[in-house]
Amino acid sequence: MNPTLFALTAFIAWTLLLLVLMEAIRSKLVLTREVAPTGFTPDNAGLSPFMQRLARAHANCLEGLPVFGGLMLVALVSGNTAVTDPLAYVFLAARGLQSLIHLASVSATAITLRFTFFAVQMVIGVVWAWGLLAAA
Repeated sequence: MNPTLFALTAFIAWTLLLLVLMEAIRSKLVLTREVAPTGFTPDNAGLSPFMQRLARAHANCLEGLPVFGGLMLVALVSGNTAVTDPLAYVFLAARGLQSLIHLASVSATAITLRFTFFAVQMVIGVVWAWGLLAAA
């Protein structure tokens, strides 16, 4: 499996893992009658700060998947993974670290680090888009 295909698959799997974690915790809350089955909002408002951060981390992945995943898919379909392969693992690491920091803390330092890892992803996305357009 080349780096682009691995990064795309891992990005999808990471997004799914965050969803499974959130739904497992929500299920526990329902089963223990801490929250009614109808007591959830998409942003987990009214739940613990961790659950709210988990919802946002998952939403961040969902927001980025069409853009970054789309670029990786274009590279794979067009046979231009030479554009995306060199930074695929860097992208994946930045995506994972952004999510993990989001889950861990809302301190000023954490927010700065989280944005830094998001900025890395944006730069990589621009590089990929530029390279894929140039190869077209």
